[in-house]
Amino acid sequence: MNRFLAIALKELRQLRRDRLTLAMMAMLPVVQLLLFGYAINSDVRHVPTVVWDQDHSAASREIVQTLEATGFYDIEGRVFGYPEIERGMRSGRARVALVVPPGYEASLAAQRPSTLQLVVDGTDPQIVASALNTVSSLVALRSAAIADARLGSAPPIRLEPTIWYNPDQRTAVFIVPGLIGVILTMTMVMLTAMAIVRERERGTLEALIVSPVRSIELMLGKILPYVAIGYVQVTLILGVGRVVFDVPFVGSVGLLYLLTFLFIAANLALGLVFSTLARTQQQAMQMSFFFLLPNILLSGFAFPFEGMPEAAQWLAQALPLTHFLRIVRGVALKGSTLSDLMPELYWLGGILCVFVGLASLRFRKKLG
Repeated sequence: MNRFLAIALKELRQLRRDRLTLAMMAMLPVVQLLLFGYAINSDVRHVPTVVWDQDHSAASREIVQTLEATGFYDIEGRVFGYPEIERGMRSGRARVALVVPPGYEASLAAQRPSTLQLVVDGTDPQIVASALNTVSSLVALRSAAIADARLGSAPPIRLEPTIWYNPDQRTAVFIVPGLIGVILTMTMVMLTAMAIVRERERGTLEALIVSPVRSIELMLGKILPYVAIGYVQVTLILGVGRVVFDVPFVGSVGLLYLLTFLFIAANLALGLVFSTLARTQQQAMQMSFFFLLPNILLSGFAFPFEGMPEAAQWLAQALPLTHFLRIVRGVALKGSTLSDLMPELYWLGGILCVFVGLASLRFRKKLG
């Protein structure tokens, strides 16, 4: 018993010296509790929506106002054709479009059936389910009220749902492009987080200290091989996804590879920041996994971005994966162009500059 207690006491004392591990042990359950309890919400609300009102009547305005009053849809503007709806969905400005046909009010007045069309971005199955269920309920209630007022006539309003980009609602089409970002985040951050720490633990950092290599040159030399590894991973995932899961790719491969560089570079720069903070490779790995958790939960990979509270959405905007998911799904599934993705490009560029600046400030060519 004495030997057992001695070993346990030694382990506690050793753990007490590792302040970073202790901090993570305390923070991890708190972060998980806050993320799952506050930020994660599968009830999708505030879905960006555009309206193509071809009737311009009191009845069409009423159905739009009813839609917005639910809180599930944010009317982002009016459009004047399917090309504008497509541009809005490619850029992410809209996830849902309501199309009101001409003569909508006149048909209701003449007791003729009229059909509303709901166009939904099918790249996220949870958005599709929420959008269709909510609008179907609203249309059914409105139609039933009109039918009751006419003493039991047939329901006068029908809803015609149209799902774009993933009409079969296959989960693989949604998951596989997102896995590119998740896998790159996990591997790029972890590999570079251990780069400088590995040199310190092996004692080879001394050779770098006495060399004429500057800090920025050392960092660039450290991350360049991992950029190539990242592109190999992207190619493998795209190829396997196409062959095994029949995931379509309708956009420009060159554009995706070009924008992927910013994402890879941002994760590598963050890994270097972790590398300057950690004293051991174990600590570097712990920080990498700690960073991976909010990426998966907040970026829109596993849960709808629109379902999160506004504060959590602002936090998610600081994560590179949030913007890369929009890029890769936009290019691969919607055929998004560079102009469609400029907001995400600006975000990734800003995040990259912040991470590179932090890494440069923290790195010092010395052992301590």
